[in-house]
Amino acid sequence: MNKEFAGGKSENIATFVRQVFQPEDLVLREIRKRSTSKGLPEIQVGEMDGLHLEILTRASGAKKAVEIGTLGGYSGVCIARAMGPGGMLYTFEADKNHAAVAQESFARAGLKENTEIFIGPAIKNLNLIEKYGPFDLVFIDADKENYPNYLKWAADHLKLGGLLLGDNTFAFGMLADETFENSEDATTVRSIRLFNEAAARSGRFRATLLPTGEGLTLAVKIK
Repeated sequence: MNKEFAGGKSENIATFVRQVFQPEDLVLREIRKRSTSKGLPEIQVGEMDGLHLEILTRASGAKKAVEIGTLGGYSGVCIARAMGPGGMLYTFEADKNHAAVAQESFARAGLKENTEIFIGPAIKNLNLIEKYGPFDLVFIDADKENYPNYLKWAADHLKLGGLLLGDNTFAFGMLADETFENSEDATTVRSIRLFNEAAARSGRFRATLLPTGEGLTLAVKIK
């Protein structure tokens, strides 16, 4: 777990929280290990963030959800099983090898019939599911430069009262920085700043930023 968890105060607190809330069961642990063994980058959501996704999905009563950035299926499983038997998760993954790992993850979790993976750039493929909207929840955890575009899509296709969630919205600790080591970092931070500002100030959402290890923007569509 990221040491920034719990405000950076203590790894002991993070350990205590893991022990009490037990965020990662055998299914999720297997996905994490198998994803690593298949060569996927170790960038899936953390244990507690996975639990946050599950609890927020359950609390919202979501039955139709969109995930932008599937990776190995870890976060998708958290969302899909929280929706229950009648739920449907539409998830987008640019890399076909990652998608294959995720497909296995969904099958092993008993969620094959509750998930559909779209392979290719999400920015080009989101239109394929618009006929199924409006959606109850959209979770964004993909290419950072397109975060503002994904937010705009979510604003147009979420139901009123629907949830928008964006991961990594502390911009890997660089959110408030003024100088950057390279242009890629600068682009990432600029995009995530625009995303947060639009969530907070567009008038279409009521939003906050949860101080998780990576930062999790949470917004409710109000207009």
